[in-house]
Amino acid sequence: MHATRLFETGPEEAFNRLTRLAAIILGTPMVALTVVDDVRSFLKGAPYPEAITGPDGTYESPVHDAACHVVIDAGEEIYAPDVSLEPRLRDLPQIKEFEAAAWIGVPILDPDGYVVGNFCAMDRVVREWTDEQREGLRGLARAAGGEIALRRALAETARAAAEAERHAAEAAELARTLQASLLPPQPPVLPGVTIGACFAPGGTGVEVMGDFWDVVPAAGGFGLVVGDVCGKGAAAARTTALARSAVRTAALGEPADGDGAAVLRTVNEVLRGWYADPLFGGRIGFVSAAYATFHRPAAGGTWQVDIAGAGHPPGLVRRAGGGVEHLTGGGMILGLTPGAAVGTQRLELAAGDDLVLYTDGVTEAHRVGDPDQFDESGLAAVLAGLPPGTGPQETAEALVGAARARSDGRSPDDAGVVVVRIGNPDLTRR
Repeated sequence: MHATRLFETGPEEAFNRLTRLAAIILGTPMVALTVVDDVRSFLKGAPYPEAITGPDGTYESPVHDAACHVVIDAGEEIYAPDVSLEPRLRDLPQIKEFEAAAWIGVPILDPDGYVVGNFCAMDRVVREWTDEQREGLRGLARAAGGEIALRRALAETARAAAEAERHAAEAAELARTLQASLLPPQPPVLPGVTIGACFAPGGTGVEVMGDFWDVVPAAGGFGLVVGDVCGKGAAAARTTALARSAVRTAALGEPADGDGAAVLRTVNEVLRGWYADPLFGGRIGFVSAAYATFHRPAAGGTWQVDIAGAGHPPGLVRRAGGGVEHLTGGGMILGLTPGAAVGTQRLELAAGDDLVLYTDGVTEAHRVGDPDQFDESGLAAVLAGLPPGTGPQETAEALVGAARARSDGRSPDDAGVVVVRIGNPDLTRR
């Protein structure tokens, strides 16, 4: 009841209207609508509240001094044409204060059926209360109970909304914390290259993403993986952690000039064991991934990059001069069959060139009701149109932003882009 703000406050027009109508029906201006707590009675409605309330606009009295407690204790209507003949009323301080000779009170019920107040009328002369008048007062008491019920429902709705908002904020914070443990906190600083990355969750944004990326150090260069785990939430988080760990472990066992295909095949076997074992998963799932091995050149030379693909979208290369090239991709997704087929491609990157790897949440972005996707061509067009000197981080953010704009920011899928630039981040396009 306290959430309805009925206590500690004075009469309100919503209740004054009911008491004015009661005064007309009963033929007496001495009408009051009160609510009670354990010790006090609060006036919430009267035909002329200014004649009763104090300077602060409120009127209250100890509950046992007021006639309303008789109705509340009895839980039923009290009908007294002559107060002097009603021992429960005649000696009450409030009855004497108002010089009441006749009195009638009807309980006001809350939605649970508890008596929370009283709708009463009195007169200074002994009188009969007709059946029509009594029924009219009962109807007005029910209307008052409806108003109180509405206020309680609104208060509970507001409280539930605030609680839901708090839980949503906590869930979002938990997702961000868990996500931070599954993604590099920031692109690593490596000699000879600059890396930018942008990953955005789909849907409500409060579940852990299924997209991930990582950089693996290696002698003579480094490895870069971008992957997409089937699903979201806790299950996706466990699979993501397993896949990243498997990539790192497998990459450390490969020679520096390896092509990365063996890394993805190892990940495939690890995932198959994970999905097949009821203790650790017991569910069907899969992971797509692209793994790029960067071989550091001699001074002034070009970088050799070997890309292994397992059912992942093909990447793009933006050359220093502004031209954009599509890579081949290929391979099969990981975790489903033994001996995963892995597609491979070798390329060379010179100073100012960008390698762009992304997840399918970027290219498959589309508006609700419109099947036309952003697609590789849309991504390539945005990439080609970026101003000269756009850094890798800004490039990644621009591509994810363009995909999000294509779906009006309501894509259910995660979207991620990693950009590796050969040379300094502000290296101007030729």
